[in-house]
Amino acid sequence: MDIAAVNVLSYEDFVDVFGNVVEKCPLIPAAVWSCRPFVSVKALEAAINEFIDALPESGKEGILRCHPDLAGRDLKSGTLTRESLEEQAEAGMDALSSLEAARMARLNEEYKKRFGFPFVICARMNEKAAILQQLSERCQNERIVERTRGIEEMARKCNHEAGKLGVWKCEIRSWRTLHLQSLPGLQR
Repeated sequence: MDIAAVNVLSYEDFVDVFGNVVEKCPLIPAAVWSCRPFVSVKALEAAINEFIDALPESGKEGILRCHPDLAGRDLKSGTLTRESLEEQAEAGMDALSSLEAARMARLNEEYKKRFGFPFVICARMNEKAAILQQLSERCQNERIVERTRGIEEMARKCNHEAGKLGVWKCEIRSWRTLHLQSLPGLQR
């Protein structure tokens, strides 16, 4: 799909295609759709970046709140998105021992109580032992550090999910923002 094809997507199709690039956060593509037509993938990138950068801190935290707990309620109830289920399975979150599951649940609650949003990490880039270690360590950080780190980790997750679409992918260029980079073959 090139930028011309993106530009002719109806609102509904645009949100369907891009709606879960940032998990359970179709507001981003819903808002960006009105910026069409995009003259290039760079223009689409700019619209996404401007939207996220313009969010107040509470909005950035809201994006983080859209993410499920690792090995949490949604995994146990079978209500994870397909993308999250695949990611958590790759990291072994669906195969924790009872001790690991208890520790994960305790640390998830401690983290949410301290920061007001769930722990976000690109699980597929980590193993369960590293995830548990990072969760434990990150519980000690300041809120602003964790908000920034959560957005960075969300960008890593977004990179994978958007890349699977074959249109564009997210790339981390700073701790604050998401940037998008076209895949080979797209006109910029």
